[in-house]
Amino acid sequence: MLKFIKFVLPPLLAGLAVAFVVTLTVPSLRQAILPNIPVSNPIRSNHMSFAEGVEKAAPAVVTIFSEGISSQPRYKRQNTVQELGSGVIMSSDGYILTNYHVVNNADLIMVILTDGRRFSDVQLIGFDTITDLALLKIDAKHLPVIPIDDNFAPRVGDVVLAIGNPLNLGQTITQGIISATGKQTLTDSPYNSLLQMDAAVNVGNSGGALVNSNGVLVGITSAQFRTRYNIDIQGISFAVPYALAKDVMAKLIKDGRVVRGYLGFNGAPVDKNGNEITDRYTQVFGIRISDLDPLGPAWQAGMKDGDIIVKMAGQAVTNPQSALNLVGNTRPGTKLTFEIFRDGLYQEVLVEVAELETRI
Repeated sequence: MLKFIKFVLPPLLAGLAVAFVVTLTVPSLRQAILPNIPVSNPIRSNHMSFAEGVEKAAPAVVTIFSEGISSQPRYKRQNTVQELGSGVIMSSDGYILTNYHVVNNADLIMVILTDGRRFSDVQLIGFDTITDLALLKIDAKHLPVIPIDDNFAPRVGDVVLAIGNPLNLGQTITQGIISATGKQTLTDSPYNSLLQMDAAVNVGNSGGALVNSNGVLVGITSAQFRTRYNIDIQGISFAVPYALAKDVMAKLIKDGRVVRGYLGFNGAPVDKNGNEITDRYTQVFGIRISDLDPLGPAWQAGMKDGDIIVKMAGQAVTNPQSALNLVGNTRPGTKLTFEIFRDGLYQEVLVEVAELETRI
């Protein structure tokens, strides 16, 4: 009997193993043998597609043509100056965000929707030169709106899609990843903070939408970066983050312009030993004041170069960008209490916030 089992068992086990492999790799056969077990769909190409995200976002991205009258004589240049850009529908009743340079000095602005509708009676609600954003308004209802998520925070490595009308070729999608966040060194103001990405951006993309793979708005695309040394750079472009663009839009709707607070100094984060912090991991002790405006609010309140701000309006200064945003979002005329560290002692200073003057 034992010999019989030893003789039969190996081929039986081998047959069962082959049957298991066959039923595992052939879904139709497995379903016929085991009808109650669900069969997962095989992987297809559309599983790696961004088409659904594009379908949600693309209808809310518009083309913008602007035309201005040149002040120079015709023999020097053509009498009209035309600009091509894109825009993002932020509300169903017609608020559209775009780049300021797309509509700067425009005498005529035309908005063209993806469904072919054209609007030439476009109202410029306001603009902000620091973030290069402008808010337009068209007279329409029930417009497609870009998907938004106030809780979404872009991270380095996120896949993003730039939607716009480059070179007037029609709506085009380019794909890349976020390369860096919080880029300020490329702008003229610390109140701006850009997303860096490697999605292709060309003339006409400016003011378009940067979305994630689900079609949710990540930022407003800005012009492609060119260095001051006239070097052709590939794979580097920028966008204004949605959170910043939303804040600018709200202020433009409320006041017609962006009102920012001003204290009159530059600052750098330092550790508890007073050393400037150059990484993201060292704990911030405070912000050391430099380049104090001799007529600014901070100087008038008694602050000095070298003072370290450790608290602002009762809040510890652990993030310089958050502290800067607090000042920028404070209405001019408001008085804020600052706790500073000077010569080994802590003291409080009351400063009346002024209004930041911006160039046009």
